[in-house]
Amino acid sequence: MSLLLAILAQVGPFQTPVPPILRPPVSNPRKPGTGGVAPVLPKPATTVEGRLTECLAMAESDAAAAAELAENWLEAAKGAELASANHCLGVASARLQNWSDAESALLAARNATPEGDTLLRARLGGLAGFAALEGNHPERALGMLDPAVGDADLAGEKQLAGEIELDRARALVSLRRMDEASAALGRARGAAPVNAEVWLLSAALARRMGQLRQAQSHVEEAARLNPVDPAIGVEAGLIAVLSGRTESARNSWQSVIDVAPQSEEAKTARGYLEQL
Repeated sequence: MSLLLAILAQVGPFQTPVPPILRPPVSNPRKPGTGGVAPVLPKPATTVEGRLTECLAMAESDAAAAAELAENWLEAAKGAELASANHCLGVASARLQNWSDAESALLAARNATPEGDTLLRARLGGLAGFAALEGNHPERALGMLDPAVGDADLAGEKQLAGEIELDRARALVSLRRMDEASAALGRARGAAPVNAEVWLLSAALARRMGQLRQAQSHVEEAARLNPVDPAIGVEAGLIAVLSGRTESARNSWQSVIDVAPQSEEAKTARGYLEQL
């Protein structure tokens, strides 16, 4: 396959970064089978909100311990506690990359949240959909992300709605529903206009759909918002080479290597340069 055909066949870097609260640690000292001394669990806080805060903080440093704490909490949880305990269990499971457990717990947390609390329902539904997406279940993800967008709109949280639309677009691309994905990204750009990732993924999808002029406009906006992101440099090069601007493509890919020489994007850029 020629370089141009190979590039056209790609959707591009259509992966959103893991939200900070879900990003798994580089190494987990208590992964199953690794042994080690179990940490001393702190005394639970006296309020539901306090227990949730402590549990989520623990998930940042020791996700396995947080999952254990949340499971113990769930055994006696009632009412509002069910939402909070499942919330922490879902976040801890996601940090451990146990996506199925994370999806189930976060969805349970969302369903246990009062209907009037649309903001929390939006956040939990969005996280549950994200977990389903990471677990390679895009259809299930849409079933959670669609109502999450509605809840975010009801809560008046445009930024959150835009971020959820971003994951909706990812799910729709996985299902090859490109026109719907493009519409979702259009709404994401309107709701989160300063999010460089939204513009980058918009450029990647427009390029995949052969809309090179639009792709160029989107990638330029992404670069304006985040000029040092190597993924944007790779995408700019792809769009340039498909548009017949070989030297611009070469410059874009070389800039990726110069800025982040050890990154995966630099490895990709070197491969493209070799083909040129």
